[in-house]
Amino acid sequence: MKKVLSIAGSDCSGGAGIQADLKAFAAHGVYGMSVIVSVVAENTFRVIDVQDIAPEIIEKQIDAVFEDIGTDAVKIGMLSQSTCMLAVARKLKEYKPKNVVIDPVMVAKNGCPLMQPDAMDTLIREILPLADLLTPNIPEAEKIAGISIHSTADMEHAARKITELGAKNVLVKGGHAVGDAVDILFDGAKFYRFSAERIDTKNTHGTGCTYSSAIASNLALGFDLEEAVRRAKNYVTTAIRHSLPLGKGCGPTNHFYDLYRNGLPKEVL
Repeated sequence: MKKVLSIAGSDCSGGAGIQADLKAFAAHGVYGMSVIVSVVAENTFRVIDVQDIAPEIIEKQIDAVFEDIGTDAVKIGMLSQSTCMLAVARKLKEYKPKNVVIDPVMVAKNGCPLMQPDAMDTLIREILPLADLLTPNIPEAEKIAGISIHSTADMEHAARKITELGAKNVLVKGGHAVGDAVDILFDGAKFYRFSAERIDTKNTHGTGCTYSSAIASNLALGFDLEEAVRRAKNYVTTAIRHSLPLGKGCGPTNHFYDLYRNGLPKEVL
């Protein structure tokens, strides 16, 4: 079985972060593991508080995974402050895992910040060059590239600028735009577009986490980058289309649509 590690924050409401990542891994038939860098007290409409894990414990969690089970891909999500980023960067440089997918989480779906503003320079300097794929949404791409994005041409420009900062490949996600949901992948030489009909729902909590984890899963399974993104795009679109109207705010996506609809096969019950 292929093995995928998530290094991210914990979402106690289950829609985003480590919890969403592990669900996405399981849905793709890969073995999921986790390194928790922050414990986030949040729900569908607000972030109540964040407790960051000590950097040495972050490093020891990573050591525990790599000295024993190892990985076929690594997904990195919320890194709230520079000390967390430096700890993760040290260990990635030490273990040199393949298929590193980094989702530069900055703000929760409800608008609450999840990354300290003074950590941006560290993200760009220390974390971004470690990405085999960086998956910013439009607001994140604007901050990293230092430009405003109003069109797909702007998305391409931002992707090119971000690769110049060190990321090997960049996927700028168009979920914050209007019209069809168009994502643009740049591999340093060529652009690829992935489009899906925009789904009219507010229940999109954890979509970025889910998407990046699905890409990491598909890379672990041996698909090339273009195919991994295409499959992940289809998966997250289905998860959004059948999203769950839970809570008072932005509900979660449906990671196990087929399982929730049909239940376990009768032969295993």
